[in-house]
Amino acid sequence: MDNHEQRLDKAVVDAIRARDTREQGYRAQSLKIHPWVCGRCGREFNEKNLHELTVHHKDHNHDNNPPDGSNWENLCIYCHDNEHARLVDPQTADPHSEQRSSTATHKPFSDLAKLLNTDPDTDNAE
Repeated sequence: MDNHEQRLDKAVVDAIRARDTREQGYRAQSLKIHPWVCGRCGREFNEKNLHELTVHHKDHNHDNNPPDGSNWENLCIYCHDNEHARLVDPQTADPHSEQRSSTATHKPFSDLAKLLNTDPDTDNAE
């Protein structure tokens, strides 16, 4: 491994360590000042399942951590994933794709009468 790769590896490790330290700080603060309840679904947490309660930054800026907790909301892991998916999904949509109609245009049974030969003048009995 050359010197450049070592510096890059060290930078990544340092960034992860700093993120983890910062996260532990604001998470601990949020758990002290906010109830242990998901702000979306209302699920309640205790010491056994507290690891499933996460802290969401309302403005999506993980460096914005006011001590009053006004930028945080406690969310369960499922609601937190959903919150971020709602942010990501519109960004990944193809802006050049056709606008989809809200009405169905496919008629799956349109030729059913022909297939069943349901002409009232035709006797299907053999």
